[in-house]
Amino acid sequence: MGALVIDGVTASIGKIPVLRGVRLRVEPGETVALLGRNGVGKTSTLRAVLGLLKRTGGTATYNGVNLDTVQPHKLAALGIGYVPQGRGMFPLLSVKENLTLGLTRAPAPEVMADIFRRFPRLEERLSQAAGTLSGGEQQMLALARCLVMKPSLIMLDEPTEGIMPKLVSQIRHEIAEIAKRGISVLLVEQNLRTALRLASRVYLMERGTIVHEATPDALRADPASVHRYLGVSL
Repeated sequence: MGALVIDGVTASIGKIPVLRGVRLRVEPGETVALLGRNGVGKTSTLRAVLGLLKRTGGTATYNGVNLDTVQPHKLAALGIGYVPQGRGMFPLLSVKENLTLGLTRAPAPEVMADIFRRFPRLEERLSQAAGTLSGGEQQMLALARCLVMKPSLIMLDEPTEGIMPKLVSQIRHEIAEIAKRGISVLLVEQNLRTALRLASRVYLMERGTIVHEATPDALRADPASVHRYLGVSL
């Protein structure tokens, strides 16, 4: 496994700059959180890494490979997984179809056994249309669909958004378990407490650029920066 390195990345939507020299890195096996107010460029950063938003400057590399040379649909082969905001489900397809869509061969039995051990609700609902699942169950399916690809890096965009509070702790637990396996995690999250609990380092973003880097403990001791950049209180 290698590091994800985002070095001076710029990008625009139309003529409007949305990323202005973003620099961050995720070391192998590390969980890093990217935080900021709505509209500062967090999702755009993930999309720029994936090639879903065209980079106009800078570089993004994973395990030493320049991602400019890799088509978005081939990133999974490099070990990069992505769970988008809104989960990206195919609502009319079954849970099983969502889990295996895009695979060139059926997942190994031990992979599926591990998925169902972690997410028993999915095994109970294999033939159920994904669109009929609850928000929390859909997020479990999105995580499971990513894990089927056996990634070494997972990028998560707002994984607890729109989920009932009683299920947030379960999603948080599963992300922590993913990290314990040595899988790197880049987490975009509005739930500050979740981010501080999961991450070993935190980047704060404002107006399309990284403005602050700290450990969770340092941020907890710096409520002024938290309020300045996130608009919330610890």
